[in-house]
Amino acid sequence: MSTPAIHAALQQMQSLSAQAANTTAPQAAAGQGGFAAELANSIQRINRLQQSANAKASAFQAGDPNVALNDVMVDMQKASVAFQMGLQVRNRLVSAYRDVMNMQV
Repeated sequence: MSTPAIHAALQQMQSLSAQAANTTAPQAAAGQGGFAAELANSIQRINRLQQSANAKASAFQAGDPNVALNDVMVDMQKASVAFQMGLQVRNRLVSAYRDVMNMQV
């Protein structure tokens, strides 16, 4: 690799580093919402996935030519996996709550 190419690569890495340093706003915004806000957002995302999958399944059953069976199946699996993940998170939260409530002072 020639010297000008090395300098160009170095400048590109420095500019990307500067851009990455300036993009801390989304992380700060997520941190301000707290756990309850993140939990609510997760539940809403799961709900949107399920609604989208159900709408696509209904469209396929109605004979919409723009909806393929494989798309319906993939969306249904995404919704199922998201729901199962949400269920497991809920179970862990309930378990942690019970553990905290059973602690003796």
